[in-house]
Amino acid sequence: MQADKKRIHMLDEVRGLAIICMIFHHMFLDIGDVLGLKWGYTVFNKLCIVQPLFWAAFIIISGMCSRLSRNAVKRGVIVLACGGVITLVTAVIMPLMGFEKTEIYFGILHCLGVCMIITGLLMPVLKKIDYRVGAAVSFALFLFFYDIETGNICFGLISLPESWYQYAFLSPLGLQSPDFYSADYFPVIPWIFMFLTGYFAGKPAQDEKLPEVMYQKHSGFLSFVGRNSLWVYLAHQPVLYAILLIISIIFI
Repeated sequence: MQADKKRIHMLDEVRGLAIICMIFHHMFLDIGDVLGLKWGYTVFNKLCIVQPLFWAAFIIISGMCSRLSRNAVKRGVIVLACGGVITLVTAVIMPLMGFEKTEIYFGILHCLGVCMIITGLLMPVLKKIDYRVGAAVSFALFLFFYDIETGNICFGLISLPESWYQYAFLSPLGLQSPDFYSADYFPVIPWIFMFLTGYFAGKPAQDEKLPEVMYQKHSGFLSFVGRNSLWVYLAHQPVLYAILLIISIIFI
């Protein structure tokens, strides 16, 4: 955050809660992958119903924080580089350890990094748009493009040409080709519009006009996790895998 701004602890806390929900969700997938217990997959699939809620919360807050950032482009480059580390580990190292279908070529960190860079570059223009109009239009565009992965937009009323979905290099945009696979997949479209919804909604935060309760700290733990969300996210899978591998060695 900019040095002269009051810290909005509630944003840290909500982001921390969203990260913990993500980790809790991933844990059941890891239980299936590492321990071979099929009920892990069952629970993971059941929780997929609610996962867009904490995805949205995390991405909206990331958008808000980009408005408060000293340098959104630099921050985006760092996050995108961390996404590259995730790709290296999941696509090169983990297959050597016997784990299959773990490759993450364009996950949440890749998406957030690109969104931060694009937003940072466009910020001189975006700041001229009324934040209420910007937030409403961005959210409407998110809903409009939400099903782009399935080849449809506008709530299924418009079908896109199949030819658009034949090129792997377009998959990060949401036009996922048949030969592109990413265990964690967050295409730029539609998620950049959710990010921009947060960016525009961050105007009152930038002006320090939020309710006073949002500047108060309610949970030290959630606040800590939220402030260090990038590093917590990077560390959570290695930690989960290590714990589950130890459990498999001792009890299975």
